[in-house]
Amino acid sequence: MISFITKVLLDLQKRNVNFSDITFVLPSRRAGVFLRKELSSIINKTTFSPIIISIESFVEELSQLKSITNTELLFELYNTYTELTPKEEQEPFESFSKWGQILLQDFNEIDRYLIPQKNIFEYLTAIKDLDHWSLDSNPTEVVSNYLKFWNKLYPFYQDFYKRLIHQKKGYQGLIYREAVENIESYIENNPKKHVFLGFNALNTAEETIIQELLQNELASIYWDIDKTFIDSPFHDAGLFTRNHKENWKFFQKNTFNWIESNYSTKKNINIYGVPKAIGQAKTIGNILNDLPENDIKKTAVVLGDENLLLPILNSIPKSINAINVTMGFPLRSIPLAALFEKIFNIQINNTDNYYHKDVIDILKDQYLSAVFSEVYSQKIIETINTNNIIFLTKEKLLSISNQKDNHIINLLFSNWKNSPTTAIDNCFKLIQTIKEQLIEDRKSNQLSLEYLYRFNVLFNEIDRLNKKYNTLTNIRSLYNIYKELLSSETLDFQGEPLQGLQIMGMLESRVLDFETVIITNVNEGVLPSGKTNNSFIPFDVKVEKNLPTYKEKDAVYTYHFYHLLQRAKNVYILYNTEIDTLLGGEKSRFISQLELEGIHEINHQIISPEVPNYQPQLLEVKKSEALVNQIKRFANSGFSPSSLTSYIRNPIDFYNQKILGVKDVEEAEENVAANTLGTVVHNTLEALYLPLMGRILTVDDIKNLIPKIEKYITKFFKDEYKEGDITKGKNLIVFEIAKRYVLNFLNFEIDAIKSGNEIKIIALEEKIEGIKINIEGLNFDIHLKGTVDRIDTCNGITRIIDYKTGKVEQTNVTVINWEDLPTDYKKYSKSFQVLMYAYMLSKNTALKFPVEAGIISFKNLSEGFIKFAKRESSRGKKDTNITEDTLSDFEVELKKLITEICNPNIPFTEKEVKK
Repeated sequence: MISFITKVLLDLQKRNVNFSDITFVLPSRRAGVFLRKELSSIINKTTFSPIIISIESFVEELSQLKSITNTELLFELYNTYTELTPKEEQEPFESFSKWGQILLQDFNEIDRYLIPQKNIFEYLTAIKDLDHWSLDSNPTEVVSNYLKFWNKLYPFYQDFYKRLIHQKKGYQGLIYREAVENIESYIENNPKKHVFLGFNALNTAEETIIQELLQNELASIYWDIDKTFIDSPFHDAGLFTRNHKENWKFFQKNTFNWIESNYSTKKNINIYGVPKAIGQAKTIGNILNDLPENDIKKTAVVLGDENLLLPILNSIPKSINAINVTMGFPLRSIPLAALFEKIFNIQINNTDNYYHKDVIDILKDQYLSAVFSEVYSQKIIETINTNNIIFLTKEKLLSISNQKDNHIINLLFSNWKNSPTTAIDNCFKLIQTIKEQLIEDRKSNQLSLEYLYRFNVLFNEIDRLNKKYNTLTNIRSLYNIYKELLSSETLDFQGEPLQGLQIMGMLESRVLDFETVIITNVNEGVLPSGKTNNSFIPFDVKVEKNLPTYKEKDAVYTYHFYHLLQRAKNVYILYNTEIDTLLGGEKSRFISQLELEGIHEINHQIISPEVPNYQPQLLEVKKSEALVNQIKRFANSGFSPSSLTSYIRNPIDFYNQKILGVKDVEEAEENVAANTLGTVVHNTLEALYLPLMGRILTVDDIKNLIPKIEKYITKFFKDEYKEGDITKGKNLIVFEIAKRYVLNFLNFEIDAIKSGNEIKIIALEEKIEGIKINIEGLNFDIHLKGTVDRIDTCNGITRIIDYKTGKVEQTNVTVINWEDLPTDYKKYSKSFQVLMYAYMLSKNTALKFPVEAGIISFKNLSEGFIKFAKRESSRGKKDTNITEDTLSDFEVELKKLITEICNPNIPFTEKEVKK
């Protein structure tokens, strides 16, 4: 394959052109690198290098203006706006920037296409005047302001133009317009020959400049277009070149170089429909893995969506050693950007009280972990979670921190008082602090320091703009500028630009040719980008004034797409089969057009990821000698009803929580959790009834407890919920529910006493420990333990009561088959608990049988005391008395369960796969 650049150089050599006297003008700087390489292989003698320049640099040289960033242009435009707008009508920079960006784009287009400025702005004003919806001679304020805006566009433009010209600065369009003004002077003073190559879509200014140089025999131009595209009047790939060929006077008498026939040569074209971005990245990895080693250096991966860069870099086969990435890695995607995002967010919403999740998120940041003393960040997180602190002040954070950490706490969590200057200074200090700590701890690496350096540069630019223009009035406006600059900044990769696999964006492929091309994201909305119209100029006005619309923009991408295919031998086109309205829609029209052309044989297939026939397996933990010893230690400390029911529910949970001691991640309760509510109610009832132990309850005794409910509920909420706020929102509702639960229970007791029941409290929150149980086959000590909520007598019968704040019904404490007791958690866990309490009490005290054991459910208090019952069948008569025989039957199942837990040959096996 002879590349387009090589062919141009050979043609010039054939004409005996002295390359040292030529200025090569190309669409991009990157194309110049390849041109220089090809030139070195063609010239076989020592000579001075020609000037090789991009069109943007060439035009900037012509205009004698310096290009400035879009962000600085926005500040300059705001100065124009404030100067021409009465103070009472001025918008803050923050809101101005939203429509100011659109205005800059329109100014740019008007100038690049050399539209008479006054003409178009007056035209727009007249249109809007006709379009406005009020025919009243005295328009409303809204209509008046609307028309006033359009009337100001031309004065805005004039002042903005003069301001920039005075500073010898400009945006792209202004630079192009000034370059056209200076072209005659340039022609008179510059006799060098210019060679333009690889251009396609030219704006009016570029066309004027090139045509002037051509007419004065100071230039030649080489087009890279194929016969297939230019001969077809409807093929968008040739839209611009056809117009140039037909409309430029130069080509009426001169040869049009060149129209070639490369596209119709035989090609291996593969189109792959792949789900999602990661699927495309993995597919590219497979394609590259199958390519011969010698073909890699002639291969380009062209990204339709540049966000795919990182997944593709991670998917490249290890066998490919040389890679050149022409695009930079977006600065917004590096970890340090996330830290500043968090900090700006808490400052924008700052009320001197910081939401605990935001604080924790910042404290866990990988860069700050190096700055804080070793235990501080974990200490504050534990303090927040333990004490349920939902909002924190800087003073609270300082009270927890070490003296060493006060500096960084003040930087992060002091009130920046909505001052951009303070914010910028603190960001500089933060960067410096992180840098010093990384170096001191020897945790730094070149990449981390590079990140810090680039952010330091970014904030330097923000600081310069803020001092120069003094228009940033608050943190939010500073944040908007920060995001604007961040979105355009990249971290450049280091590599050899002419070696190995080339990874580039679509626009970077201009003028370049590769034998193997892999193109990603060929979906509607990406390639081409679709009907976006971010402009104040209506579509019909753009058409009338020959300004580019979405049709021309689509044609630009059509040309680039087909240019990549033009000389390629192997083409791989990938598109996303999963339609995503944000990142592109269905497969691109480019693919349909390729298939309908019928010029090439195309292999089109849908690639689905290989999904293994995975059969989920239950987790199993075999009992090693060390694990058996741990189980023995646990057995000696005592099995509780909750630990045994945990095993019944899922042995793996028992293994994790009870044997290994793995606790659930503790987080601050924004809303009171169910277990906290249960603890508060339990503790309140214990405190209320404690003075009444050992005596028969009376109605007056219970009535005297009612006024004390709120005091105890408040006390125990403070004990359990710590610094959590129970005075508003859902927590206030939970607080009232707790009060209602206790009040309802006391009224329930009053009704029971009034009904003639004699109730006597024997014990409250009775702790039972050290109950030894002998099990045949186990030669080590086994103990039982537990805490019974309440033991009393009712009409002479001992009752063992367990409080539940959740809903419990009679079926939850009824047993039919004893064998099911230690196996079915959902049906029998509550029966197991109350029976175990009764069993332990029978071993610990001389119970007078029969006894009753059961549950009082605060959500189902109308059921009263829900007693354990045994049925012979599902419809048989229930027996609520617990006798020695009942406990003997329970003991069999209890020992069977403990034997299973302690048996070294029975592994802990998950009951169901966790999703």
